Amino acid sequence: MSGIVTAVSSNGEYSFTKPNRDSITLLAGLGVEGDVHAGVTVKHRSRVAQDPTQPNLRQVHLIHQELFTEVGEEGFKVAPGELGENVTTRGIDLLGLPVGTLLRIGDSAVLEVTGLRNPCLQIDNFQDGLLKQVVGRDDAGNIVRKAGIMTIVREGGVVRPGDRIEPELPSGPHRPLDRV
Repeated sequence: MSGIVTAVSSNGEYSFTKPNRDSITLLAGLGVEGDVHAGVTVKHRSRVAQDPTQPNLRQVHLIHQELFTEVGEEGFKVAPGELGENVTTRGIDLLGLPVGTLLRIGDSAVLEVTGLRNPCLQIDNFQDGLLKQVVGRDDAGNIVRKAGIMTIVREGGVVRPGDRIEPELPSGPHRPLDRV
């Protein structure tokens, strides 16, 4: 169930999209070095407005490149970094991982999965109608979020396109992902 990093992105300013980089440096307990969302406490504007002392469970955002193919079949063109993710992946079922999964990336970085990204209206501002492609309902009426996962940095390191991603599932009963 391993995967590959296809792109890495970061931005030091609040912006919906993040430019691709040759590499990013993950800092334990903080996030992506130089990224606007790095920090011990929440940095996403909506979360800061609610309670700026909340722990930052959204330090690093990962999206599977397969999503871009899926929305492309519906006429949308999305490239790595354009949905605000820091790490774009291929070959790993990010949305199927349980809470607490460790993702070992490259030589030394380790991320811990905290939950699902909760897609927001900014996605429709980026491309009208795209939000309905990344969040919807299943046959039972349950909300399905497909805009990637959120993680915290357990062990820092440099991450580059081409790095392998090795998941390590938590012991005990697995908790499915929910929005964070």
